[in-house]
Amino acid sequence: MMTRIAGITNSPLIRASDITVAYGDEIILKNVSLDVYQGEILAILGRSGCGKTTLFRALIGLLELKGGEIFVDGEKCPSIVEGGPKDLMKKIGVLFQSGALFSSMTIAENIALPLIQYSSLPHELIEKIVALRLAEVGLAGHAQSFPSELSGGMQKRAALARAMALDPKMLFFDEPSAGLDPVTSAELDETIMAINRELGTTIIVITHELASVSRIAHRIIMLDGQEKGIIAEGTLAELKSVENDKRIRDFFAVLN
Repeated sequence: MMTRIAGITNSPLIRASDITVAYGDEIILKNVSLDVYQGEILAILGRSGCGKTTLFRALIGLLELKGGEIFVDGEKCPSIVEGGPKDLMKKIGVLFQSGALFSSMTIAENIALPLIQYSSLPHELIEKIVALRLAEVGLAGHAQSFPSELSGGMQKRAALARAMALDPKMLFFDEPSAGLDPVTSAELDETIMAINRELGTTIIVITHELASVSRIAHRIIMLDGQEKGIIAEGTLAELKSVENDKRIRDFFAVLN
């Protein structure tokens, strides 16, 4: 049974309705429903193997659903493998765990790539947008650097600038702090919060870093592998106060 905790009540920007996701015959998520609200930072937590990455990939259209539906901004969102519309895909920016920058391209070329691919903007305007995105993530002056010339934290911020290139309504982060030292991780968190605060971007973070969650998350959902779905949702304070579910108590005990 899901532990229901009071959350935000405005209209959802993303609505996953009874989705089931499987790899072959193995069901990873079963009948999962989830709303993501405009302007919030939502963290998705859970132990290793609970389905966080599967949910992440399903929400951004990289997996075909076995059941249920996903709506983005009021529009049904088929997966990319089912031929999802490009205009809908442009509403979503993604920062993968590795950053996934193209090593043979400069940082400016990496950021310009989605603008070239999904817009008809003139070259001069693309250059201005690239410079703006670099400034927003604190990388002004690194346009002509290659990924190998940047630190791990700088590469993550460069990948974030690329994810922001098309001014998406939603940004998805897959383990953004992975491989970063605590200071660099905190700096990235500050960047994430600034983007949310100043641009109003809705942000979904898949993570296991509780220190990061405590800094940035407005709301949290927790997945469980045996349950194959969500077992709790709410603010950090609400989840830490849960007493009737040992799985939740044990997970958040390290923050006490």
